[in-house]
Parts: sequence; C-alpha cells; structure tokens
Amino acid sequence: MSQSAFPGERPDRPEEECAVFGVYAKGEDVARMACFGLQALQHRGQESAGIAVGDGETITVAKDLGLVTQVFDESTLAALDGFVAVGHARYSTSGGAASWEAAQPHISAIDDVLIALAHNGTLVNTNAIRTSLISEGVQFRSHTDSEVAAKAIGYVTQQTHHLRNGIRHAMETLEGAYAMVLASPDSLYAFRDPNGIRPLCVGRLPDDRGWVVSSETCGLDIVGAEYVRDVEPGEIVCFNDEGMHSEQGVAPRRRAACIFEYVYFARPDSVLDGMSVYQARRNMGRVIARESPVEADLVLGVPDSGVPSAMGYAAESGIPYADGIVKNRYVGRTFIQPTQAMRQLGIRLKLNPLPSVIAGKRLVVIDDSIVRGNTSKKLVDMLREAGAAEVHLRIVSPEVLWPCFYGIDTDSRDQLIAANMTNAEMCEFIGADSLAFITLEGLRDSIRANHEGFCEACFTGEYPVDIPESISKNSFLTKADFAEASGLQ
Repeated sequence: MSQSAFPGERPDRPEEECAVFGVYAKGEDVARMACFGLQALQHRGQESAGIAVGDGETITVAKDLGLVTQVFDESTLAALDGFVAVGHARYSTSGGAASWEAAQPHISAIDDVLIALAHNGTLVNTNAIRTSLISEGVQFRSHTDSEVAAKAIGYVTQQTHHLRNGIRHAMETLEGAYAMVLASPDSLYAFRDPNGIRPLCVGRLPDDRGWVVSSETCGLDIVGAEYVRDVEPGEIVCFNDEGMHSEQGVAPRRRAACIFEYVYFARPDSVLDGMSVYQARRNMGRVIARESPVEADLVLGVPDSGVPSAMGYAAESGIPYADGIVKNRYVGRTFIQPTQAMRQLGIRLKLNPLPSVIAGKRLVVIDDSIVRGNTSKKLVDMLREAGAAEVHLRIVSPEVLWPCFYGIDTDSRDQLIAANMTNAEMCEFIGADSLAFITLEGLRDSIRANHEGFCEACFTGEYPVDIPESISKNSFLTKADFAEASGLQ
C-alpha cells in the first residue's frame, strides 16, 4: 500500500501510481528532456524518480527517492548521455513502501544487453509469474510488479533472441493495468494493456527530430512535441533509426479507460482520448448543478481539480464563483515531516480559507471525490470556522464504493465511507448542510472521449480484469461484513 503524506495517516484521496515518459531523439539531450517531462507529470507520483538512457551500446540509469528536482541536478543529467531515454515518477501501490530498490526504471539483463522498463499501473497476477521466474533462476531486488514485468520480458527475450517476442509474451501473460515504456540501448518501445486502462500517448518533436511518449499530453507540451495519437490497447509501438513502427502485441479487449483520470488524476491541460480534461471537469460541474441544485451565495472549488467543476457549476446555476480557498502549492510529499502538533492541523497545511470572501455566505463547495471522508469533514469545519453560514458539498464523482486494483490507491471497502454509510449519515459525519454526488450517467455524459468504454469499477464493482481471490479476499468486505464475521452482529 502507499504511504501517506504524513506518517501514521492514510491518504483521503485516491492516489495515482506513477508517470512514464520516453524519448527517442538522436542529437538531443534526451536525459534533460525526460527530466522536464517528468516534472510536467510530477502530480502522478512523488515518492521516487528515475531516468535510464541508452547510447547504442548500453543503458545507464539514475534514480532515487524524492521529487524529480530532488533527484536530478546538472551533474546527474550530464552523466546520462545517449539518444534514447525512459523516465519514471513513482507513487507506490504495489510493492510496498518507498525504497531505492522499488524506484524505476527497472533494469533487466538479456545476456550482455540491458533494458530499462518504466510502468504505470498495477498487475494482479505477479505472484505466479514471480514464482515461475524464480524457479528458472531469475533474481529480484524488490517486490514490485513492475520489476516482475521487466524480468519477464528479459527472460523470454533471452530465450527467443528477439526483444519484441519478449514484450509480446509478457503482454500475453501479464494481467491488470499497464502503460509501459522500455528502452534498449538503441530503441524505444511503448505498449499498453489490452483494456487501455492507464493512459499513454505519442508525440513528435519539431522538424522530425525524434519521438516522445508520455502518460499525458502535458508531458509532450513541455518539450515542444506535437501530439500524434494514443498508444492503442494491446499495441506495441517501436521507435528506432527506421522511424515509428506499430504491431499488435495482444488482441484488444473491452475498452476500459480509467474514468478517474478525468475526475482527478490528469492535469487539466492534458487531453485524454481526444477530450480536454479541463472541459470535462467544467462539464461535470454543469451536470451536477442540474442534478443537485441548491440556493446559495457563492460557488467555491477545492483546489486544484475542483476548480474547473466549480466554474461549470457557477455558469450553469448563475451563482457567482469565488476563489475562497487558497492552496499552498509547496506543501506536498516531502522528507521534512511536520510535528504531531502540526499534523493535527490537518488540511490547513495545504488549504486555507479566505474569511473576507466566505464569512456570512451560503457556500456550494465543489470537490472531486470522497474516499474516507476525513478530509471533507476537516474542510467543512475549516469553512465554518472562517464564518460560512452554510456549506453545501457537491462531489463530481459518484460514491466510491469499491477498491481499485489497477494502479489507484483506494482503501478496502471497510474504509470507504460511502460503502458503510447512507448519504444522510455521510452528510452528518462530514458536517455539511447538504451532500450530493454526480450520477454515473452524468459523469459519463460529461466526458466526450473518442470511445465509450471506461473502467468504473470503483463505483460499480464491475472489474474489467478478474481480481484473484488472494488479492480481493478482504478488500471487498465492509465494516458490517467484518462485524458479522466476528460475531458482533
């Protein structure tokens, strides 16, 4: 499971596993480009960062715990010389706590040739694959599913003497969510699970200088690459001296792109499957304004993801929008931990209200999601202390009722507030005057992507990839289930 921002606390937001970035560009400083790409994608993972570079002969990797700017400086980047690079920013969900061994990219040896793999997502069948590889003499340095994928590709490639065979075999074997970039000494590969759960896109540098692969289009923008297209589900894309080449690694399955990317994870300036994330969030605000209207004086958005939705709510309802909550953008994941007394301040470390704006006002507060409910409770308390007359909470995702196993760190059902309380009970616990969630139909209508298939398992419990019982056994139980099993009911 992932680590919270402060020790002893579980995060009260869904957390994304990681970001991946790749570059193939001869004559360019690919390490520096990867570094800037990872900075644009830093919101997707803040525990560790790494870059691996190929120079035609070998792979050199640099990685460590911390933010991208904490891990890389001029001297570190200068030592990464080559023309193909893969980069990674990690937030752990599979493989436990942050550690150097778990940091990516992962390296695998194919005889005397090295490959480097960066992975976004979570695999659900790695235990069996790891056991099989260990029986063949393969050694592991971490417990991450990403290292299992890297070693599986390396092992099969060593047997077949063709890297694409290794990638294709891995794709036929691995189950779960994955968007991966892989560097050999002279080529870049990008491939995606057959359901297309996690995002991955391709861009081209100006004047045909090279190719870029990124988790989001904002990573392309920062290096001046023009968006070309998304990597299709089940597809393998290769970049080398001969240009860009595509082949189908495995047959695509039912499309199941993570719908939470639009709600929370992706940067608002990114485009996913042809849909602007910013516009999708504005649409969500408009929809919930129609679904759950309320009389109020101001509309506030919880920074950052709630702001576009709040603007949409204000535009649809006619209630004025105001910036009533200020976010401290320099408090996030850090190795300088607060004292217990500071920790008790809760979200005030990141958010602070403006009493001059909200005092005496009836507020509609727009947020992206509620997982455990503790942050929402602290938020409402904070707004009331600042003088709000009423607080009406509107959430632009449906109730999170089920855990995610595909690269989002949500709690087991016994920790999900909506799985254990009615709307009225949640509203009372949080302390709001009213509470409403967007409907699933409304969320779908807000997103006009160039496909119609989403993974909505966290709302519906319908998982596009089967979850092994060894993983799901206790995750699906609510507090009532545990109490009944313990004889307390």
